[in-house]
Amino acid sequence: MNNVTLIGMPGSGKSTIGVILAKALGYQFLDTDLVIQKQEKRKLSQIIAQEGPERFKEIENRVNASVDVTETVIAPGGSVIYCEEAMKHLRSIGKVVYLKISLESLSKRLGNLRGRGVLLKEGQTLKDLYEERVPLYEKYADIVVDEEGKDLEESLAAVLEIINTGA
Repeated sequence: MNNVTLIGMPGSGKSTIGVILAKALGYQFLDTDLVIQKQEKRKLSQIIAQEGPERFKEIENRVNASVDVTETVIAPGGSVIYCEEAMKHLRSIGKVVYLKISLESLSKRLGNLRGRGVLLKEGQTLKDLYEERVPLYEKYADIVVDEEGKDLEESLAAVLEIINTGA
């Protein structure tokens, strides 16, 4: 399969870079968070508040494990890495690219995490979440693109270069 799935922390640029990357490759773009919201008929933050984090993960796993596309840049939510079935599926249908960003840069980009529909445990900080997720992003990534010190165009160029060289 010839898809590209972008994984990374909320605010790492999955959707922003994903749309431009899709245009550059002549691919479609799919934000699976939007698919979840459409299927569930409510925002991610509402699903988490009403159903709880575990039920949200089940929904997220189901939606991402059933993605059936070709020539598409896929941008799942940052918590998809908790969904083993979904990650195996996404890896089986294309390359998984981890958009790596430092905790410092991330905290500058992000506002209200809960308002963004970010899956946080009670009392969990951004630092806690970052330290918990980074090893999982690295585990599932076929390719790692370090975004540190890069603007949008530089990050996009780095992703394209790696994809085009088949690294």
